[in-house]
Amino acid sequence: MEKTRNKHVLRLAQAAMIAALYIVLTFIANLLGIASGAVQIRFSEALTILPYFTVSAVPGLTVGCLLANILTGCALPDIIFGTLATLLGAVFTRLLRKYKWLAPVPPILANALIIPPVLYFAYGVKPIWFSLVTVTAGEIISCGVLGMLLLFALQKYASVLFKD
Repeated sequence: MEKTRNKHVLRLAQAAMIAALYIVLTFIANLLGIASGAVQIRFSEALTILPYFTVSAVPGLTVGCLLANILTGCALPDIIFGTLATLLGAVFTRLLRKYKWLAPVPPILANALIIPPVLYFAYGVKPIWFSLVTVTAGEIISCGVLGMLLLFALQKYASVLFKD
């Protein structure tokens, strides 16, 4: 029973640290003016590969995205659907964890499909196809490039950092 409790505490702590890191990285991108809008590169999106290592990343990323969107002043549809995109990306990254090279694909696809309509309806960003191109490009940079660099950097220390 003690071992189970310790495991839950560890997962909660990991999720909280991931959420906090997501928020801080989003704030940095926000200060640079690239965290939201039609052209967005959130450094925090690199963290979306973390479900490859630990299930704790799923709630951590979701809560981090929710709070980051609220704290950076996003519109309500962006808060709701942006968080949903992050949750779906994290869940599917976790499900595909046996395939390292697919780790960034779920968050890229989730954001590419969900965020352009949000930008159109919540912020009036037109045309929607332009948002599709720019959001997808930003996600490829954030998740595909930065995320995979992070994955390879963390892989060496995964057994220490992400004990389950």
